[in-house]
Amino acid sequence: MMQLVAPEYYGSFVHELAEMHRLRYRVFKERLDWNIEVTGDMEVDEFDVLRPVHLLNRSEAGHIQGCVRLLPSNGPAMLRDNFPVLLDGQPAPRSHRIWEGSRFSLDIPVNAPKASGGVAAVTYELFAGMIEFGLSIDLIEIVTVADARMERILRRAGWPIRRMGKARPLGNTTAVAGYLEVSSDALERIRKAGHISGPVLWPPVLHTALGSWKQILARHR
Repeated sequence: MMQLVAPEYYGSFVHELAEMHRLRYRVFKERLDWNIEVTGDMEVDEFDVLRPVHLLNRSEAGHIQGCVRLLPSNGPAMLRDNFPVLLDGQPAPRSHRIWEGSRFSLDIPVNAPKASGGVAAVTYELFAGMIEFGLSIDLIEIVTVADARMERILRRAGWPIRRMGKARPLGNTTAVAGYLEVSSDALERIRKAGHISGPVLWPPVLHTALGSWKQILARHR
């Protein structure tokens, strides 16, 4: 089950967001050992205070098992502000039609259901949610920083990164910056490969939240 959490609804999802930050701690600190700031058993950074949009995936048991964070690229952005070396001298995107996706993370059992390419079904749901959200606010691309493993997963899923520059060492991993297509064609590819029959984000939720997106976009135009 996918949940889209807009900034003005944070108060209604306090427990879910706390669970998300704990998931990120388990993935990025405990599993990947990234050099990141943590608070207790939670991973929180400076971009979380900018009131991003969060996509959360719930397991059948009800706990948060996946997430991704989305922010407009023409405000503060992780790629431009933290990882400019990955731009290879190119300007970072600054457009209300390009948002940045970051902190994509999953904490699922090894025997979790798989779809095409051996990619976890939950991964496809999060990818589909990102594209559905993007289409709802007329985005054309999502920019992101991905490690080598995630780049391979995106390629196998049929949503390849269009690289901005060369892959480079970043801490204890190798990373690349690039664009992900936001289009009906991209969504159809993800749904087909992920065996997804329809929207993963409930349309009435998107409709209710559109006012929030327009306010966010207005601040960053």
